[in-house]
Amino acid sequence: MPSLKAIRKRISSVKSTQQITRAMQMVAAAKLRRAQDAATQARPYADKLSEQLATVAARIPDPSTNPLLAVREQEATVDLIVVTSDRGLCGGYNANLLRTCETFLAEKADANVRLTAVGGKGASYFRKRDIEMFEEHSGLAAGPDHPLAMQLGQRVSRDYAKGETDAVYVLYSKFQSALTQTPTVERLLPVTDTADDDQSEAEPESLVEYIYEPDPATLLSRLLAQYINTLIYRSFLEANASEQAARMTAMDSATSNASDMMDRLTLEMNRARQAAITTELMEIVSGAESLKG
Repeated sequence: MPSLKAIRKRISSVKSTQQITRAMQMVAAAKLRRAQDAATQARPYADKLSEQLATVAARIPDPSTNPLLAVREQEATVDLIVVTSDRGLCGGYNANLLRTCETFLAEKADANVRLTAVGGKGASYFRKRDIEMFEEHSGLAAGPDHPLAMQLGQRVSRDYAKGETDAVYVLYSKFQSALTQTPTVERLLPVTDTADDDQSEAEPESLVEYIYEPDPATLLSRLLAQYINTLIYRSFLEANASEQAARMTAMDSATSNASDMMDRLTLEMNRARQAAITTELMEIVSGAESLKG
């Protein structure tokens, strides 16, 4: 059995750890509220932009002439943007994302996948496994922001238009609730779902003529660029909310486990102290008896 001094030292250490985890839980909860509001507010904007994009595409005789709407027959080269956290202590958040990434890479084994790691944990994971990265963005203290989304959006759009890549995907954790975050792979390019699926819905309005400034084709190109940037930025917001939710849940579990551990250690300390007291009493009684004899 450990000594009383060792047990007390361990209880003090666990108590200090609990104070840290409780503080981190409170910080993550405060950040989660802001991140959740930002992610929720971005969804209607992205949906409305998608609707406007479909409306403009439906009024162009052949929208597929736009390079961002052209579908390649085969995905020989694929861009994958993986959004992970820059720090740990968020439970299985990064592990679930990277497991989904491994599944995606296995499915695209015949293609040349150009990985873009956003977040230090993803970059470290690929670096340790000698997986070549096309781009790396880590050390983001406040998380990935809008300028980075625009930078990535312009780069993937330019590469796709030049034919250097055949498809662009983004992997991020979609925020469902404080307890549920779902790793999601979303295709960014080519933009087919919005332009094609909603075109039939826009047909009843096709007789309505709008005055465009500039012309519809130019407007479509600008909307497509904005659409790609918005989708990437929305994935950043969803990932940030998911990260804070996962960290809050993990720190709450750690705080609870620390309380349970302190209870067990306190019980063990009391038993050790009682045993020590009993031993001392036995020694005193034995000494008194020996003096009588």
